[in-house]
Amino acid sequence: VQLQASGGGLVQPGGSLRLSCAASGSIFSVDVMGWYRQAPGKQREFVARIDSVDSTNYADSVKGRFTISRDNAKNTVYLEMNSLKPEDTAVYSCYSLLRNSSYAGSRNYWGQGTQVTVSS
Repeated sequence: VQLQASGGGLVQPGGSLRLSCAASGSIFSVDVMGWYRQAPGKQREFVARIDSVDSTNYADSVKGRFTISRDNAKNTVYLEMNSLKPEDTAVYSCYSLLRNSSYAGSRNYWGQGTQVTVSS
């Protein structure tokens, strides 16, 4: 299983970016998809998650500004980021809790990070 993240870049404060993360490979079902981020010199922190019934959770720091969504047919999760602040600057990594087959338990997979830089 591979998770391919994309969409990072440089944006001015107040701007927007949309991250995508597509899971591919041996996938039977996807339970949860989400995002974490890690800023330089800081610990990795939770950003948002969405489960198989589209229930979502967000970190307090991004509530009202970020929106997570998923396309089940494409095994893809999106993170729409609006009103970006310099403190949102970080490497954003996606993850997925999924099953490889009908008889397998759920496993967690991580994608490579994508850099988001918010600066004027």
